[in-house]
Amino acid sequence: MPVHRLNHAVLYVRDVDRSVAFYRDALGFRTVMSFPGAAFLQAPGSTNDHDLGLFAIGGAAADSGAGRGRVGLYHLAWEVDTLAELERLAGVLADAGALVGASDHGTTKSLYAKDPDGLEFEVVWIIPAHLLDDAARTAGPAPRPLDLAAEKARYGADTRGGVGISVPA
Repeated sequence: MPVHRLNHAVLYVRDVDRSVAFYRDALGFRTVMSFPGAAFLQAPGSTNDHDLGLFAIGGAAADSGAGRGRVGLYHLAWEVDTLAELERLAGVLADAGALVGASDHGTTKSLYAKDPDGLEFEVVWIIPAHLLDDAARTAGPAPRPLDLAAEKARYGADTRGGVGISVPA
């Protein structure tokens, strides 16, 4: 059987407790296991054993150089089920000073934020396959500014997002 999804991600962070608090308060993750210098978190809607591992490497650790002349991971994307939840998280992330952008990618609607160590992540709502139209499919490679009010008017605030854009739910 081929690979079909990412199971979990592991991040090196300066301070595990600070990162746990951020992911708990901002995204609702809960700690499923921890020990000194490490924690394993589960996303609120997940049935996964854990979705995020955090390992402390100390306060003197340098920022990630990925994307600034070095190869490396750019970001992880966490999926939400409704545009209402995406909008709620936009407020939570803005209040935390973590929100750094929002984009309309045609088939997906995305927020971008940074955790306390400056590691970027995306929160995304995916248009369900049965609602995809030519305008969404042919949006082009360049993202547009996200207009959440317009997207909620178009798709509905509580419409469940797609589980992948090419597989009808």
